Amino acid sequence: MTDTTTSADTASGGAGAASGGAEKKPKEEENFFVFLVKLILIVGVFRSFFFSPFNIPSESMLPRLVNGDYLLAAKWPYGYSSYSLPFSAPLLPKRIFASQPTRGEVAIFKAPPANRDDWIKRVIGLPGDTIQMKGGQLFINGVAVPKVRIEDFEIAVSPNTSCYQSRYGLGVNYEVAKADGTRVCHYPQFRETLPNGKSYNVLDLEPTPQDNTAPVLVPEGTLFMMGDDRDNSMDSRFDTAEGGIGFVPQDNLVGRATVMMWSTDGSVSWIKPWTWFTAARWHRIGGTF
Repeated sequence: MTDTTTSADTASGGAGAASGGAEKKPKEEENFFVFLVKLILIVGVFRSFFFSPFNIPSESMLPRLVNGDYLLAAKWPYGYSSYSLPFSAPLLPKRIFASQPTRGEVAIFKAPPANRDDWIKRVIGLPGDTIQMKGGQLFINGVAVPKVRIEDFEIAVSPNTSCYQSRYGLGVNYEVAKADGTRVCHYPQFRETLPNGKSYNVLDLEPTPQDNTAPVLVPEGTLFMMGDDRDNSMDSRFDTAEGGIGFVPQDNLVGRATVMMWSTDGSVSWIKPWTWFTAARWHRIGGTF
């Protein structure tokens, strides 16, 4: 008797629970949907107006940036345009709160002529500047930018990094083995100092055609951008017909590089959790620009 009553009570309670669950389920789904929409809006606002992450898939900004770096870019320093928004949503007819970059800043922008892909380069020339390269040395408004040889830049060979091969028949071997057997790339490195006092390191491996250019006047509303890896950067020294970017409209600016939030040498394997740590370039994380 007791067993029968207990079973009946359980069945009744179960039915009631099932009925309550059926009523509760749509409410839970509605709450989750609202939460998801809010989360998307918060992330969208944060990425559009404050900070946005970018990864570095190339070596055109060596030695400052290497393949496998992940950085945060501040979105407000140059103002906002449609390119600041996720997927370049065409919601802003023109750039608002516009501000001109400072020479030497590292900026992310939509690369001409397609204005679709995010590129990162250093701001070298402002509107009205005359820019020229002579023998691998940068000239701004006819004045040579100091370029001083410093210690070689060294980076370990990894899945994300292989050494350049010598060109033009010079036969230079940039890959060397250290005493412990580690293989590294050694590249000639120089320190440049712009007229405003901003200093940064560049690589200049060998004589290349882009080491000598005709003087060009930076038009109003545009910028002359260059990669720090001077021999391996398709930048404003090349026009768009040559695969470069020419002068970059300031309306194409997306953000200013601010802090390195992660860096990996590419050796991570998701099924080997310890490689999540061994693949990290810890010494690069946290660096500012």
